Amino acid sequence: QVQLQESGPGLVKPSQTLSLTCTISGGSITTGYYYWSWIRQPPGKGLEWMGAINSLGNTYYSPSLKSRTSIARDTSKNQFTLQLSSVTPEDTAVYYCVRDDRKVPTRDSGSWGPGTQVTVSA
Repeated sequence: QVQLQESGPGLVKPSQTLSLTCTISGGSITTGYYYWSWIRQPPGKGLEWMGAINSLGNTYYSPSLKSRTSIARDTSKNQFTLQLSSVTPEDTAVYYCVRDDRKVPTRDSGSWGPGTQVTVSA
C-alpha cells in the first residue's frame, strides 16, 4: 500500500519561498496513471488544491496559485516537491501530498500523507 510523507520547514518568513517534499513508499511515482497533488487547508477554511504532477511528469496548477507555484519530481528518490514563492501569512496552512487517479482529489479519495503545518510569520 502506498504511503506518503510530507517534510519541510514548519516556519517560513514572509516574502520567502516555501519548499516541501513528499516522500513516497510502497509505490513508484512513475508507474500507473496517477496524479500526485499538493493540497492545503488554512485554519478554519476548506481544502484548496494547489496543483499536481502526473506519472508522466506533466504538471497542472490552480489558476489562482499558478504564478507562485512549482511542482517537480525526483524519480531517483521517489519524491515530488512543492515550491510556493512570495509567501504571506495567508499561506499559513496544513499542507498535504496526495496520490489519486483524479487530478483534483476529494478528502475521501486517494492516498493522503498525514499533513505538515507551515506557518508564515516574521
